[in-house]
Amino acid sequence: MGSDIVLKTVSDGIATVTLNRPEKRNAMSDEMRSSLIEVLEDIAADKSVRALVLTGASRGFCAGGDVAGMKRRMEAPAGEVGFNGWARQQRVHRTQMLLHTMPKPTIAAVNGAAAGLGADTAMACDFIIASPFAKFVWSYILRGLIPDGGGMYFLPRRVGLAKAKELIFTGRQVGADEAVQLGIVDRMSSAETLLQDAQDWARELSAGSSTAIALGKAILNRSFETEANNIFASGSQAQGICYTSTEHRDAVLAFLAKSSN
Repeated sequence: MGSDIVLKTVSDGIATVTLNRPEKRNAMSDEMRSSLIEVLEDIAADKSVRALVLTGASRGFCAGGDVAGMKRRMEAPAGEVGFNGWARQQRVHRTQMLLHTMPKPTIAAVNGAAAGLGADTAMACDFIIASPFAKFVWSYILRGLIPDGGGMYFLPRRVGLAKAKELIFTGRQVGADEAVQLGIVDRMSSAETLLQDAQDWARELSAGSSTAIALGKAILNRSFETEANNIFASGSQAQGICYTSTEHRDAVLAFLAKSSN
């Protein structure tokens, strides 16, 4: 399922989405972005899908924004550049927020270079697993830009504010080993088993109550910028929903039946 430019397969409740422009190192064109939005919306709404793995075709994860698109933007009439850029940003943000707020676990399986928007896209996922060939670079500064795919939000939460500033201000490359040390990458895998390991991890992460995972993720995503009392309040409301869920009822009844034996 999906399009030729964004591939989607579902197996055993795990959706695997592949960015598929290997000749362009999976750079994010407008066409790819539109297709990815459609695929992510479908996955979010599909109750049979319990988790998502995002990866790139061939030897790259995502090279960032498409340079051809940048060229077209610069060639537009001066009076249209600002609005065209704003409209494009809405699509970028829609894509990243679909990943960030997906009501199920998401894992980026980074098999090669994740540059600019590609690095931000990996970090929009809950977890990152990487092969030894993975490389991360916030290369926006090299194009006179700032991270627009969530890097200024996600990166400080993974590496701390000072290190995030250093990586964004310099645009230097971070290899797989350093990425693990900094906390950008959560797990390492071999290139040969990366995708299978990501899918197995996704299966492990999504084995519990899908209701509890969705509600818990929504609250955890806000925990760094929300006061404790508000987190407690949100947790109380979410717990009330969990009390009524089929998963909670079945789990309690199973536990009681086991205890009585």
